[in-house]
Amino acid sequence: MLLAIDTATKIISVALHDGTTLIAEQTWRAGNRHTTALAPTVQQMLVACDATMDDLSALAVATGPGSYTGLRIGVAFAKGLALVNDLPLVGMTTLDITARAQPQYKSGAALIAVVQAGRGRVMVQAYRWNRGEWRGRGESRLLDWPSLIETIDGQAIITGEIDADGREQLAALEHVTIAPPAHRLRRAGFLAEYAWEQIRAEPEADFNAVNVLPIYLQTPE
Repeated sequence: MLLAIDTATKIISVALHDGTTLIAEQTWRAGNRHTTALAPTVQQMLVACDATMDDLSALAVATGPGSYTGLRIGVAFAKGLALVNDLPLVGMTTLDITARAQPQYKSGAALIAVVQAGRGRVMVQAYRWNRGEWRGRGESRLLDWPSLIETIDGQAIITGEIDADGREQLAALEHVTIAPPAHRLRRAGFLAEYAWEQIRAEPEADFNAVNVLPIYLQTPE
């Protein structure tokens, strides 16, 4: 059984996946209560599924970008469990998790995943549909909404954490579609599915927790 953890932003998501079935998942807006919410939620989920830490065979964690505190708590928690229990740990970026939840909306349209960075800024990654999945294009960037809008030069779908200011600015653009709310929610179930794929693709890899590091984005200044 694999435990997936995502505390990268004010949204926390935790999931249990046995390799064929998503057994349990909980996603909620925790604000800044990551420290007090994460461990009890994991324990409650294990109990609800009649499982214990001994039933875990692997772990997965969101590596960012995201908030410094949120990422530190989630990554440290996952690495601690992995090292103490000698379990493989798979990392995945928050923007890739967000993109993974999206269907192919329109032929040729780009996908842009965003995560809130505070002070009117968002962390951004562009994707193109290729060989049955969304694949990242270029590097992740830290932008404000006007700067992001300037980069959109064709049909695009925006998904992820979109605040009221962002929705207002994006709504005025005919070539931009905002993904439905359920698709925009970043969920640990998709992180768990990715982790199982990686473990199966590289059965000899140890996925050492020491190698999993948080990703932070900063402005060039």
